[in-house]
Amino acid sequence: MPRFSLQTKVLVLIITLIMLVTLLFTAINAYFESKDVEEQVGERALQVATTLSFMPSVKAAFANENPVNIIQPIAEEIRKFIGAEFIVVGDKESVRVAHPDIEKIGKKMVGGDNDRALIEAEYYTSKAIGSLGPSLRGKAPIFNDEGEVVGIVSVGFMVEDIRSMIFSKLVKISGASLFVVFIGIGGGIALARNIRKDTLGLEPHQIASLYRDRTAILSSIREGIIAMDKTGKISLMNGSARKILGLQADTESRQIEDVFPNTKMYDVLLSKNTGQDEEFVLNNRQVIVNRTPIMDGDEVVGVVSSFRDKTELNEMIHTLSEVRQYSEDLRAQTHEYTNKLYVISGLLQLGHYQDAIELIQKESQLAANQHKVLLDQINDRTVQAIILGKIGKASEKKVTFEIDENSYLEPLPEKVDIAKLITILGNLIDNALEAVADQTEKHIVFFATDLGEDIVFEIADNGPGLPEENIDCIFKQGYTTKTHHEQAHGYGLAIVKETVEDLGGHLEVHTQPNGGAVFTVFIPRVHR
Repeated sequence: MPRFSLQTKVLVLIITLIMLVTLLFTAINAYFESKDVEEQVGERALQVATTLSFMPSVKAAFANENPVNIIQPIAEEIRKFIGAEFIVVGDKESVRVAHPDIEKIGKKMVGGDNDRALIEAEYYTSKAIGSLGPSLRGKAPIFNDEGEVVGIVSVGFMVEDIRSMIFSKLVKISGASLFVVFIGIGGGIALARNIRKDTLGLEPHQIASLYRDRTAILSSIREGIIAMDKTGKISLMNGSARKILGLQADTESRQIEDVFPNTKMYDVLLSKNTGQDEEFVLNNRQVIVNRTPIMDGDEVVGVVSSFRDKTELNEMIHTLSEVRQYSEDLRAQTHEYTNKLYVISGLLQLGHYQDAIELIQKESQLAANQHKVLLDQINDRTVQAIILGKIGKASEKKVTFEIDENSYLEPLPEKVDIAKLITILGNLIDNALEAVADQTEKHIVFFATDLGEDIVFEIADNGPGLPEENIDCIFKQGYTTKTHHEQAHGYGLAIVKETVEDLGGHLEVHTQPNGGAVFTVFIPRVHR
């Protein structure tokens, strides 16, 4: 089936409607016009007939022996003056005493519509077929001085002439109607072109296809997309934008600053300049924002802004950094044990067997104590790998890393992602190592258990602890107490807190009475 353009559909619809309305109007007008013309002609015929019937000369002529000589000239003169087809005067027997055709004088009037005048003495109009053809007639009785009906006057206009009069008027009406049709066609063409301009030359099926494609594209994009018109009201927002901004209800037609504060989209609206890769913090999440003006020719009619969540990227980078750090920690641990093996080898070569035995026993006892808890009581391989790496790192930094002997941990549920676990434990232990860096005796205690409804990890250090006024701030992005550290970014604990909450858990921190901080992580076995 052929697909017609929008312009064709609009033109066909408008022209069809105008033609139907015009034809209907013309038909109705023609009907009433014909009725009106007939009524006017009939009234005119009746008035002339009535006037002629009241003329004294006409009345007196019926008392004369030869009324034809008196009435015929009068009737003809009046007929020619008013333009009637005929004026016929008859006596009370309907015998003509005046007629446009002299040869028909003295003969009976034709039509059979004289009784109402001659018998009932009425004035009326009628249609009948006379000797000259179908005609519209005005009939009037003629009375003598005694009030008796002595004759009849019939003034007639031919039906064909009346139709000609009606047709002449209809031609004028049709001319006006045709003018209206042309005006309507011109208006339809202008309207169709205007609609086509507003739709950028696209047909309805193309617009529908673009709308479907746009909806699918916006739904598939992980970046947030938000657009506003030139008044600052939101005209579009995809699902990713609602998720990042934490919005649930419909936001269209709301002001942009109520939903997306500090966006600087108004600056783009005024300056027409784009904004590229600018960082903002929205709902405690870092986002990278791009802004582009929406142009209509040279006029800015709106602004569209895209923003992507940088938090996940930061988490991935941090996780990769942690994995690399674990590799370095293991390398450091290998390096440390290699050095100890060289010392033992040297002692043996020098014959100091007792010293070598004591060093081996000391290291063996230390390793046995650590590994007994780590390998016998903590049965999750990921946690074992993390702790082994951190033990090596702590040993290199001369920090005593103790695993609480009461620790007990079964393999963790699958919902506890390895990357998230590395992020949580790696950041907390690294923070503890940095916290004790300036202490004379450096000590860290790690504890883990899953005996209750929650999986619990606890990292305690003997560092300077945390001031009470700072405890509420340490989990905010950008906040740090490491003012002397070259990598003090203030993102580690914020990422830890967010990762713990993603697992449905929570994080607690407090300062010990004898100094040092304790971080406790609670992760539910079942996400709630």
